[in-house]
Amino acid sequence: MSDQARIDEANNTPPAVTEKHYGLFLGWIEDRTGLISRLNAVAGHRVPRRSRWAFVFGSATLFAFILQVVTGITLAMFFEPSSATAYQSLQRISTPGTAEAVVRGLHYFGASLMVVMMGIHLIRVYLTAAYKYPREMQWISGVVMLFLVLAMAFTGQTLRWDQTAVWSVVVGAEQASRFPWLGPILARFLMAGDTLNAATLSRLYALHTYWFPALLFGLIGLHVFLVLRNGISEPPVPGRRVDPRTYKQQYQARVRRDGVPFWPDAAWRDTVFGSALILLTVFLAWKFGAPALSKPPDPSLINADPKPDWYLIWYFSILALWPYGITNLMIILAPLLAIAGLILLPLVSNKGERAPSRRPWAIGIVIVAIGMIFSLTLLGYREPWLPRFAAPPLTAQQVNSTVPSVVRGAALFHDQSCILCHRIDGQGGIRGPNLSEIGERLTRDQLSWRIQNGAASMPPYAGVLTTDQLRDLVNFLETRH
Repeated sequence: MSDQARIDEANNTPPAVTEKHYGLFLGWIEDRTGLISRLNAVAGHRVPRRSRWAFVFGSATLFAFILQVVTGITLAMFFEPSSATAYQSLQRISTPGTAEAVVRGLHYFGASLMVVMMGIHLIRVYLTAAYKYPREMQWISGVVMLFLVLAMAFTGQTLRWDQTAVWSVVVGAEQASRFPWLGPILARFLMAGDTLNAATLSRLYALHTYWFPALLFGLIGLHVFLVLRNGISEPPVPGRRVDPRTYKQQYQARVRRDGVPFWPDAAWRDTVFGSALILLTVFLAWKFGAPALSKPPDPSLINADPKPDWYLIWYFSILALWPYGITNLMIILAPLLAIAGLILLPLVSNKGERAPSRRPWAIGIVIVAIGMIFSLTLLGYREPWLPRFAAPPLTAQQVNSTVPSVVRGAALFHDQSCILCHRIDGQGGIRGPNLSEIGERLTRDQLSWRIQNGAASMPPYAGVLTTDQLRDLVNFLETRH
């Protein structure tokens, strides 16, 4: 008997029979709502027998979303979305040892968990080509959810409303403003005005707590409905190609012949894995907590590090590393190409081979993508493109000379901010070349010429340094070998 036939039978069953079958209370509920028979039909739908641990990441993402909803609602009870009091209220929430601090930690690590699980789920679906017919809309709804989750992550970071968060909003609005025609409108919408103002935080709070979750609820409902309608994709078999003309009949025949009920044969893995991840999140929140707030917000101070959370650091690195002349173009073009490519994928390739062993290029794309994201993330934390503004002066041991001119040159190396971009003996910035052995590479005349004329990313110091200062600085650099 089909699931729909069972539901129809339940709808036509007399109340006395229903109450006898389910008991007095549940029978009354079932007779009035039909809810129990429908839940039974969902739990009992058949799935491919070989759907094992590789298939748990989608439900793990749902576990993480539920955690975010529960902790987010709890935090909203204590957070004050006003630019005048938000920072202070978050400081109270973050007080170590309090239940509120643990909840904030759960929300922070839960966001990371959701991004990671969604990313792994996306990779699994891509490698097994589970986006092919008839699951194109499942893939597209998942891609839209991914970008919504990233939007929630960005707006969640800005709600910290500290110095970093405020400048993150400014940077985000600056990037949005570069979009042709719609840019100024998008930037003004994000900031709720032409500049940061009292309404900016309220705008971001509404997006993060109302609009984005509401859209996610709708998309998750659509995604789950499509999973139930089209079934869970079976593990691919080399040589078994997807043909839209026959796939549904073949899939239903395989599931009837070799499938198992979703509950409990398949759902127990989802439950065990999801519960383990929640316990891990609780441990991380208890042990490490959410990141500390930076200084109170002050848009008049530019000494800030508006860096996104770790899952967007790689994109931050790309923006920093692109040549300045094409930055505007790539800020717009790169996300559009990524979104278009992901959405069009199942529309241009919805049939044929699914097995990764027959699609080695798919494995290569995943390896290259993961390698690039990993490398760019590491680079983003090093920030080689930024001067080290907090670099201290070189020590006497590093200067390693008592010659007065060399010592004065070492002091100038710090006072003229050379050390912010150049490293000597492990100290200083890495934006420019390492000068630890510059005395072996350049002559005295070459050093003088470079200091006075500068380079592509180095200002000229001619007219800035006196003749005596230039001589002292060159004397110091000549000793570096």
